[in-house]
Order: sequence, then C-alpha cells, then structure tokens
Amino acid sequence: MSIKGKGDTRWIIPDGFIPPESSGSQTSHESICVLNLQQEPAQLKVTIYFEDQEPLEEIEVQVKGKRTSHIKTAMLEKDGRTIPKSVPYAIEVESDRPVIVQYSRLDSTQPELALMSTMAHPLNT
Repeated sequence: MSIKGKGDTRWIIPDGFIPPESSGSQTSHESICVLNLQQEPAQLKVTIYFEDQEPLEEIEVQVKGKRTSHIKTAMLEKDGRTIPKSVPYAIEVESDRPVIVQYSRLDSTQPELALMSTMAHPLNT
C-alpha cells in the first residue's frame, strides 16, 4: 500500500477472457475498474499478456483525480492490435500514482447472466 494507505502503483489480474458471443440485451464484457483517490490524474500503462503471442504492452490510459474509470478490455488497443475474443489473457496495470484496481466480467453467453468481480492483486505491498 502507499504511504497514505490508499492504493498501489502495480496491479495484476491473472485471468482475463472476453466471451465470443452474447445473448439477450446485455453484451458480454470485462472491465478494469480503477479508483483514483488522489487529486491529480493517474497515468496508467496497461499490459496484456497471452499464452501464445507477444503481449500488448503499455497501453496508456488516464484516470482523472478523485474519479473512477471502468476500462472495457475489448476497447484497449495498441498499434492496431486488440484483445481477441475467446483467448485467455492476463493484465498488468502500472500507475504513476497509487490507485485501487478491481476487475469485473459480465458473461451473457446464456440468457442467465453471470457477473464476477474481484480485487486485482497489488504488487508493491
């Protein structure tokens, strides 16, 4: 944790997976949920790791001060590359100031929706 106890600067989410299809009115998606309790904006670098291909490294995202941001992983892009559907991946979030990171997945591949959310693992504690 940071000196003030309000976040960390490196986070890991080991399990990512964008479902290939959706059913019903909701679209399957995943989000990196970031809370910035600091006054200043947080500059994030998100890296996506795969089992069998090179990572998407240091995708830049900004989270305004005293705000939250829900970053849909399907929208992350680096040099024209995005995260493919139906491919397992992991996420590293690096920030220039302490933030709090949570991960959420909405799976609507069946009419009975499934929602999963978990705290990311901080690396600097």
